[in-house]
Amino acid sequence: MKINTADIDKEVRNMSSPGNTRRDFLKATAVGVATLAMPECVPASEKGRARRTNIVLILVDDLGYGDLSSYGAKDMKTPNLDRLIAGGMRFDHFYANCPVCSPTRASLLTGRYPDLVGVPGVIRTHQRSNWGYLSPQAVLLPKLLKRAGYHTAIVGKWHLGLTSPNRPNERGFDHFHGFLGDMMDDYYNHRRHGINYMRLNNKQIAPKGHATDLFSQWAIDYITERAKSKQPFFLYLAYNAPHTPIQPPKDWLKRIKSREKGISDKRARLVALIEHLDDGIGKVLAALKESGESDNTLVIFTSDNGGQLSVGANNGPLNGGKGGMYEGGIRVPMCAVWPNKIQPGSRSNRVALTMGLFPTICEAGGAGLDYEIDGRSILPTLLGKDQPTEERFLFWVRREGGGYGGRAYYAVRYGDWKLLQNSPFEPLQLYNLKDDPQEKQPSGKKHKMYQKLFTALRNHIVEAGAVPWQRYPVKLNGF
Repeated sequence: MKINTADIDKEVRNMSSPGNTRRDFLKATAVGVATLAMPECVPASEKGRARRTNIVLILVDDLGYGDLSSYGAKDMKTPNLDRLIAGGMRFDHFYANCPVCSPTRASLLTGRYPDLVGVPGVIRTHQRSNWGYLSPQAVLLPKLLKRAGYHTAIVGKWHLGLTSPNRPNERGFDHFHGFLGDMMDDYYNHRRHGINYMRLNNKQIAPKGHATDLFSQWAIDYITERAKSKQPFFLYLAYNAPHTPIQPPKDWLKRIKSREKGISDKRARLVALIEHLDDGIGKVLAALKESGESDNTLVIFTSDNGGQLSVGANNGPLNGGKGGMYEGGIRVPMCAVWPNKIQPGSRSNRVALTMGLFPTICEAGGAGLDYEIDGRSILPTLLGKDQPTEERFLFWVRREGGGYGGRAYYAVRYGDWKLLQNSPFEPLQLYNLKDDPQEKQPSGKKHKMYQKLFTALRNHIVEAGAVPWQRYPVKLNGF
């Protein structure tokens, strides 16, 4: 494709006025540069080259850092995920981009901080409780992979928009089989606020069965079908489990109560829901092997945020849980498996965020990336190569209604230092994660790192303030 350099030069001149930075230009022209500079790609098989790797990205919902047997849980058995983790590289310091759902998903699919693409909080059905709108200018991962020759699919939970133009097929996915909304009020009737958000592409559907079983089977169907093609595929498999309601199949709950004597009913329900999830993931991985594609597939597994303590989640040794900025709300399990590429049984202490999976997948899949993003690829680390630690600021944000009053609260990290507030009504507290990993002994405001992190956070908030997080200006009077 011919690049219209005159258009880019014009934008450079426009952005060269006082107060505008190179970062401003790159942000403003991200879509244009990606469109102009990205060559039209032909599937590798059509060029006579070896077929590119398939990519399966599995994201689960609200899984606590300590809620896998391989991550220390003593009252549950997750053999399939344990086997997957043992087959590649496990990360011990991997972070979700937010302690709640939508923002992390926005970062995963854009490689940006969520508030820089219009999603500082959870996207919901009703305007009064909605805190995000995915920016139309954001370039999503499937769009880049399609240009590199991939067939792209999402199975399961979308949670980045309920209406046009922010539905999966409109944002780069060739195939969508799943749920548009935020959470299901029931794992069997698949409704939210009485609304059916289940879709096959743009068609409303009414399938029967537990959502976890449905998503697993739909993923199996997709893998089986795509294995017949010479075209590489990208499958984003996003489960609802183990998000509330904690509703495991009855036979799974009975099994846990029989096996784990003395376990509380609350904890038994969550354990059963997670073990049922593990079983479904095992079936998907088995289908991948049976299709003959497992040796040519990069599989990544992680969670969108930490476990919810009020329903019995276990975040291991970490302080806090879902919704909060302590480690238990944002540090999550993560592993990557790529046969003959990633060393089985390897581990990394590298600090990485969900948004880093975007460039990692692009690099692994040979998809060009010609504009600036916030995420950093961890592919060198995965491949066992030297990757120096980056000295940079990392940010987390959540905006929420209800008791939060529509306010945002934040965390910022630099090296071992972390400045956070666990709600918008609490003061910022400074911690050294190396000396105080459980975040129990805050340093005072007079510490030199407090002002350094405070200033960086302020600048990030100013930058994000230019990005709208509601679709239209609205006026909500009274209640």
